[in-house]
Amino acid sequence: MTDRQTLLSTFNSLLQAERFTDYGPNGLQVEGKTQIHKIISGVTASRALIEAAVEAKADAIFVHHGLFWRGQTGVVTGWMKERLKLLLAHDINLFAYHLPLDAHPELGNNAQLGQKLGFITPKAVERGEITHFGDQSLGWLANIEHNQSKTLQNPENLQKHLENTLKRQVAGVFVASTAIKNIAWCTGGAQSYFEAAIAAGADAFITGEMSEPQAHLARECGVAYFACGHHATERYGAPAVAAHVAEELGLAHEFIEIDNPA
Repeated sequence: MTDRQTLLSTFNSLLQAERFTDYGPNGLQVEGKTQIHKIISGVTASRALIEAAVEAKADAIFVHHGLFWRGQTGVVTGWMKERLKLLLAHDINLFAYHLPLDAHPELGNNAQLGQKLGFITPKAVERGEITHFGDQSLGWLANIEHNQSKTLQNPENLQKHLENTLKRQVAGVFVASTAIKNIAWCTGGAQSYFEAAIAAGADAFITGEMSEPQAHLARECGVAYFACGHHATERYGAPAVAAHVAEELGLAHEFIEIDNPA
């Protein structure tokens, strides 16, 4: 067991939210009970996740996508009312960390995705094996020549590997003859990072989504582009961080997957 302030301080110390310019508030978004015994982690603070947390008798929820974002009207009606009503009625704390969760060098979304796909090992950043690129240095690039099967240096085989690992269909745009040695990635909706990835020397770029211009750039620049799903690329950081903190503070933890085809 721990208290809410200790849990918040532990998350803040680990994720260093003050380093980032973000699209919404990082940290405690909704205050609940003071004493914490159990954390539920998930990708998004959806109604389904909150209902599952209530069922699991959680005291706190830890997510990547919280409730509050820049540009919202600020009114509490409809879906927002329903989510807040559940949290407040059951006195559940909501913690949300967006870009800080993407960026953590070992437990964040990018680190965990790179490890899940076999591109890197947990101490890759510490060993200087990662090149960061793009806005706020959120993009990751690694050379796979020495730590991967030669088969993944072919874009068609890489696409199959992505689909098999993430268990979903992946949209790929590439020239079949491209030899892949340097792979860049940035989880979620990071399609705007593609040009920075190209400039950093990537032979392939992996993210969650694709907008119209990226297909043309991939063909014209000879750099493979793979859109693997926003949710699919961001479902590893939240449980990794929550499990780490829960172990440190002696709390119960459970990750709850709410399926999302996006």
